[in-house]
Amino acid sequence: MGAKMNGVLLGVLGYVLVQFVIGAWASRRISTESDYINAGRRIGPIVGAFTVFATWFGAEAIVGTAGQVYHSGLAGAGADPIGYALALVVAGAFFAATLWRRGLVTFADFFRQRFGPSVETLVVLALLPGSVFWAAAQIRAFGQVVSSVSDINVLVAISVATVVVVAYTVLGGLMADALTDLIQGIAVIAGLVVLAILAASMQGGFAASLASIPAERLVLADVPFLEMVERFAVPVCGTIVAVELVSRMLGCRSAETARTATVSGGILYLVVGLIPVYLGLVGPALVPGLAGETAEQVVPEIARMLLPGLAFILFAGALISAILSTVDSVLLASAAQLSHNILLRLVPTVSEAVKVRYARACVVGLALAAALLAAIATSIRDLVEVASAAGSTGILVSLLFGLTSRFGGAASAAAAIVTGASVWAAGYLTEFTAVPYLVSLGAAVVAYIAAAVVMRVARTSDGARSTVLE
Repeated sequence: MGAKMNGVLLGVLGYVLVQFVIGAWASRRISTESDYINAGRRIGPIVGAFTVFATWFGAEAIVGTAGQVYHSGLAGAGADPIGYALALVVAGAFFAATLWRRGLVTFADFFRQRFGPSVETLVVLALLPGSVFWAAAQIRAFGQVVSSVSDINVLVAISVATVVVVAYTVLGGLMADALTDLIQGIAVIAGLVVLAILAASMQGGFAASLASIPAERLVLADVPFLEMVERFAVPVCGTIVAVELVSRMLGCRSAETARTATVSGGILYLVVGLIPVYLGLVGPALVPGLAGETAEQVVPEIARMLLPGLAFILFAGALISAILSTVDSVLLASAAQLSHNILLRLVPTVSEAVKVRYARACVVGLALAAALLAAIATSIRDLVEVASAAGSTGILVSLLFGLTSRFGGAASAAAAIVTGASVWAAGYLTEFTAVPYLVSLGAAVVAYIAAAVVMRVARTSDGARSTVLE
């Protein structure tokens, strides 16, 4: 067993080394802020589809969802993979091309164009906590996987993950991230397919393994209808306004490529995302006795049991590097907004080289915050839920109004964002409602419309007053 664990660690180091090599190669082509933040808009459809898929197919899909299904059956899956896959397809079909054509560097640029600099800053600050929570979920998953396949303590693994992510992300930017996503995506898909086939063969095939699952573990919904809608609303709405997704859209070489890559990534996510759900369902028969946090280790435990030495090393390395790639994506997109939309507004005349340094410094700061959160959190699923919900309702409402009409201005967007975030936080913390996200979404719509009407009436009154004075 010790030799196998040493082999796993060597395999992981090999994957990380490959990432660094790709990052070093990509860094040679970074001369401007756009090169670093959105790959100079050079991403093609195949790499684009895989980078969308790999950015979302991380800890939640592989570790978190499988663990929840292991513990609670299909009901534990919630909206994953269907909810997140649906969100990616919707975002690609209805938003990707439109946002790309605006020539944005970051997602927050849209809000500056449409609503002004004050809303731009508000959007960055509202989305930042969710991104940090998402990165923390991936870092925690890294710790769980490394702890499962080695003798390393989870906290030590989290610390190692932070160092690796910071170094790799600072080095290569979005192009390096996209290229490694392609490699890691293929490796993870191949590993999961092989693992599912082996798991099924242990129980007489897929049909026999599914037939042996107790009926109560195949119940899809264990909550009232509105709460089920809430489960899907969080990933769908939260994903549409996720900065790491929009950054990939903006990094594509054309509007059509942005649309095709995002939709394709969503379809790929759905197909591959069903494999961890299957492994979670058959997990109790293969690796019984996992409870609490250890349930999140069901996939690596099945892999350790079924895969031979070299195959296990390759799978564990691909799994861990895929998780790190998700962290890379989140940190890079969030750091880009923090540097481009806030710091550079304070010092707008700096050189392109300084802009890149600002973005890299922001990556370091956000990574440290995410690592601290990962160390004190108790559940990957909880982290991802907060990441998807925090601050997103008002931003989604403002995006929809801003893209489709001239109704409402800065006051409307600000009212929607602040109201949505406040109502969700109050509902989540006090539990005054079982559907805080839906309530928050409704409150944001009301706040946007109300502020728009009030401002229009105020302008009309001012105009009438000016006419009387004249």
